[in-house]
Amino acid sequence: VQLQASGGGLVQPGGSLRLSCAASGFTLDHYAIGWFRQAPGRDREGVSCLNPRDGKTNYADSVKGRFTISRDDVTGTVYLQMNGLKLDDTALYHCYRERVGVWPRCQFAERDYDYWGQGTLVTVSS
Repeated sequence: VQLQASGGGLVQPGGSLRLSCAASGFTLDHYAIGWFRQAPGRDREGVSCLNPRDGKTNYADSVKGRFTISRDDVTGTVYLQMNGLKLDDTALYHCYRERVGVWPRCQFAERDYDYWGQGTLVTVSS
């Protein structure tokens, strides 16, 4: 199982980025896939998750209305479109796979993450 995040970079406040997560070694539509982030000195924060069974999504309150998660099961890629970026969005962003059997799905409980990648750095700065 591999999850490789990319697309991070330096962006000004109010700007946009699209992160990509290339998933391999498993069947993407069998698992909930999400994103979490970690900034220096701060706790890990679940950002977004998508449940493949019903297409429902979940977002942290801090990103609702600004971030959108989507997936392409043909290419095995999960995306995180980030608009209206703020200074507080600066962090290392990781995509993760949620283990099978979790219910309800996409609640951002760290015990439910079974694989995640090394992350991509997003820096929001003027």
